[in-house]
Amino acid sequence: MDTARIDRFTSRKWDEDIVPQLVEYIRIPNKSPLFDPDWVAHGYMDQAVDLMERWARAQPIPGMQVEVVRLAGRTPLIFIDIPGTDPASDDCVLLYGHLDKQPEMTGWAEDLGPWKPVIKGDKLYGRGGADDGYAIFGSLAAIMALQEQGAPHCRCVVLIEACEESGSYDLPFYVDHLAERIGKPSLVVCLDSGCGNYEQLWCTTSLRGMAGGNLRVNVLSEGVHSGDASGIVPSSFRILRSLLDRLEDQATGTIRIDDLFVEIPAERVEQAQRVAEVLGSEVFDKFPFLAGMTPVASDLTELVLNRTWRPALAITGVDGLPPLGSAGNVLRPTTAVKVSLRLPPTLDGETAGKILSGLLLDSPPYGAQVEFSLEKSSTGWNAPAMSPWLSTAIAEASQAFFGKPAMYMGEGGTIPFMGMLGEKFPGAQFMITGVLGPHSNAHGPNEFLHIPTGKRVTSAVAHVLAAHHAASGQGLTRGAAAAAGDSRFGDHASCC
Repeated sequence: MDTARIDRFTSRKWDEDIVPQLVEYIRIPNKSPLFDPDWVAHGYMDQAVDLMERWARAQPIPGMQVEVVRLAGRTPLIFIDIPGTDPASDDCVLLYGHLDKQPEMTGWAEDLGPWKPVIKGDKLYGRGGADDGYAIFGSLAAIMALQEQGAPHCRCVVLIEACEESGSYDLPFYVDHLAERIGKPSLVVCLDSGCGNYEQLWCTTSLRGMAGGNLRVNVLSEGVHSGDASGIVPSSFRILRSLLDRLEDQATGTIRIDDLFVEIPAERVEQAQRVAEVLGSEVFDKFPFLAGMTPVASDLTELVLNRTWRPALAITGVDGLPPLGSAGNVLRPTTAVKVSLRLPPTLDGETAGKILSGLLLDSPPYGAQVEFSLEKSSTGWNAPAMSPWLSTAIAEASQAFFGKPAMYMGEGGTIPFMGMLGEKFPGAQFMITGVLGPHSNAHGPNEFLHIPTGKRVTSAVAHVLAAHHAASGQGLTRGAAAAAGDSRFGDHASCC
């Protein structure tokens, strides 16, 4: 396989075809159903699906079948089946991505916007390009890069879902519905993760889970004069604050509940130490801190572990608070917040959701009416042992297309699909990677896709697909064989 030829092909494909498609995709405000309950009526999701479906059908991939699958009452899913070069092989690769988007968020630069694609240098700004609109384009481009030079690959199945940002609640139904057509993949490639820098290929070793929902505290049937009521009527804001204090130490940000922690595997601690050594202050410099602000700790390894293996609370929305310009002297009847609790990768999401609900609802202060609607309770994911063929392929791909060694790191975000796949396909290997690097600001303002990294990741996936075919021919692709002690696998590094 000619790696230079792969590099040239993917670079040209991105410049001439993929970037223009992503520009049009960014214009579509196809917010995930959690953020747009009327998504069916608005039609934006269908627009995004149509754009990707048309592009996929236009690609010169022999034997490719493209279908938009629609189960009643659920978001659509794009299913693509590409035959392998060896008809006798039943081995396959599953490539995953999503097309739904996070909401607008405030704070975009004056010349930027969530639905306004802007190219500045090597960055494409706008919501969803990097998270995760590029996945379908990158997946098919990687396969085409191999076919362009006649390099063999196994059968490939591409799944692009439309509710990942809402917790992937529709996806299990599609995976069950399509189970026979999907088969039993020995390799899963996910392009929805992050990278510690744009100079190396980064592979994800773990993902946190998440439990969250809407917490509401009601104390009055209507607002009253604050001078008349304060000192008699307890503030809904103070009660809410006290409920959250049951969960989080407000001085340190540490979660107070022992059952929401897990023992961190020694291997993951060692990886965090390596990440801290390589990135240095970039561990926290990538965030847009204001002047004088500092991170919650000075130990870089502890910051990496905080982000990837420890529970953490964020309040991502508020109701019941009027804008400052229209805030009168009123003791408000209600305060409500959206609670987002990140969970350690190996903690059961359903269990955590029950803990969270019980903690917030039990014995409300002053007999206040407290409501908590649990929206998400997703289990995280910890990678299984990696086979040497995959470890070698990833190392070669990073050197070939980035010129530096590959890196392994847990991610603080959640991809619910990974935990589900790990259960359904226990013998599969995983390559979880992505383009969300420093300052790319997924979910926030000024989100961007670093185009050169998109090209290199695409080329790296092509290299791994070729290596997978070679390993498949030797019967080395199934992780289950490694778990059973097959001597062909030798010692096992952690999966990417």
